[in-house]
Amino acid sequence: MEQGGGVVSASTRASGLVWYGDDADELRQVLATAPNVRWVQLKSAGIERYRNLLRDGRVWTCAKAIYGEAVAEHALALILASFREIPRLARKRTWTESVGASLYDASVTIVGAGGISKALLALMKPFRVSATVVRRQSLPFKDAARVLAHDRLAEGIDGADVVVLACALVDDTIGLFGPPQFKTMANHALLVNVGRGRLVRTQQLVDALRSGQIGGAALDVTDPEPLPDDHPLWHLDNVLITPHSGNPDERGRLPLTRLITENVRRFAGGLPLQAQVDVDLGY
Repeated sequence: MEQGGGVVSASTRASGLVWYGDDADELRQVLATAPNVRWVQLKSAGIERYRNLLRDGRVWTCAKAIYGEAVAEHALALILASFREIPRLARKRTWTESVGASLYDASVTIVGAGGISKALLALMKPFRVSATVVRRQSLPFKDAARVLAHDRLAEGIDGADVVVLACALVDDTIGLFGPPQFKTMANHALLVNVGRGRLVRTQQLVDALRSGQIGGAALDVTDPEPLPDDHPLWHLDNVLITPHSGNPDERGRLPLTRLITENVRRFAGGLPLQAQVDVDLGY
């Protein structure tokens, strides 16, 4: 290989491992037979399933940030389709009244400050949205009119027309959105989740949608996932669901290939690797 790496068949000879599976137990078994592996590259941005493996002394890298554009594009599509009530109207078989809302000049709050948030803010600039980003620290974030630390989440979502969840799933964010957050949100607000399903307490979301406490939800991720065919969320007119398709395989393959190629080059040259996992932060 031009980048200084080579494929080996015997795991005992490998010093780096590119893992393209999804099973953490299977990866654990592979690593048990690969004592010389010093670096593991994961294909996913989220690393929660591998959490118990990360403190093994190896360098771990993931795919964080490389899927940002694709997922942001999907998030914008969900927002526009929901605002214009396209899923409902497209199923009509008769002409109906003019309905829907506009994203122009809307108030949008994004929870999380990674690649998805960066790309989504850039996409929404033509819509003149007033954007708030909620992140771990209130450091400036490009294209955000306001940045709040996570302890000011309630302030960030109060009055927003759209709330987008694009943060990592760590201990502090499991069940982040539940009754207190839904109560704080405006009753016309749209909740968009393109992060992880477990960021939201599903039954409480169903309750908030049924009661009109919030206006609607657009979900590319759910808890549980896959969402069972008979789940109540499927039957709510103010919900738009896609099957974790924010990053189509063909869209993500080239960025992932580029990341792996660059990291192989860096690993062979003894250089710092890109997209390293911060074990303490959990992403």
